Amino acid sequence: MLCFPNAKINLGLNIIERRSDNFHNIATVFYPIPLSDILEIIHSENNLNKVELKITGMQISGDSERNLCVKAYYLLDKEFDLPPITIYLHKLVPMGAGFGGGSSNGAFTLTLLNQLFELGLADDQLVGYAEQLGSDCAFFIHNKPAFGTGKGNVLTDIQVDLSGKYLVLVKPDIFISTAEAYAGVNPVKLKHSIPELLKHPITDWKQLVINDFEESIFLRHPEIKIIKNDLYKWGALYASMTGSGSAVFGIFDDEVKLKTLFQRMFYWGGWLKMKQ
Repeated sequence: MLCFPNAKINLGLNIIERRSDNFHNIATVFYPIPLSDILEIIHSENNLNKVELKITGMQISGDSERNLCVKAYYLLDKEFDLPPITIYLHKLVPMGAGFGGGSSNGAFTLTLLNQLFELGLADDQLVGYAEQLGSDCAFFIHNKPAFGTGKGNVLTDIQVDLSGKYLVLVKPDIFISTAEAYAGVNPVKLKHSIPELLKHPITDWKQLVINDFEESIFLRHPEIKIIKNDLYKWGALYASMTGSGSAVFGIFDDEVKLKTLFQRMFYWGGWLKMKQ
């Protein structure tokens, strides 16, 4: 069984407060985008390992047991004693970018296993499992624009429609750890909520819709700020870092071809469509 775990961008990201569990309460709007990995799960005859993960495309560092696809399998296996499987994951979404690629892989694995083995889990139940995998994972179960609060796992539907806009993604060869990103921010709640700010015309977002990580990260990594400025220079209606990673996105009215401008960086461009 095959699926295409898509990425996301963040429209605004406000770090509100540090929690007692050392996480942070945030406010952001998650928006699904067409950039995706390829995920396939098949039955396996391997009786030595219940789950085998085979990865192609971009390489993923670390032990496979820590991969969210594998964790998703064992999470459901505890309750449903699943048969052995082989997971084929072709990585096209870069890691450490703020696109939620790993979270998407984990959430889509839950959904695919539910379908493959006819577990009968409703979406709300899958959300419960996804929350155990990571803060962003729950978003990818419903996979539609949502206002995220708490750790990003408390989701409320929001009417934001960017269909018909052209999206450009640029990620330099810079790794920003979550610890580094959060070390540079001082939590402050916005006077106006991000959903309220997004009601303004997109041409006004530049002044209104802010990612709190940008100020400190731009100081340490000015190359990222240059990318954002270049996207505006070439006509972006709105540009921003996404999440706490090093990637920047730009939203345009018309198709642009800027790959030669961002050489030796990850680059993707495509039209945005709402999920049907």
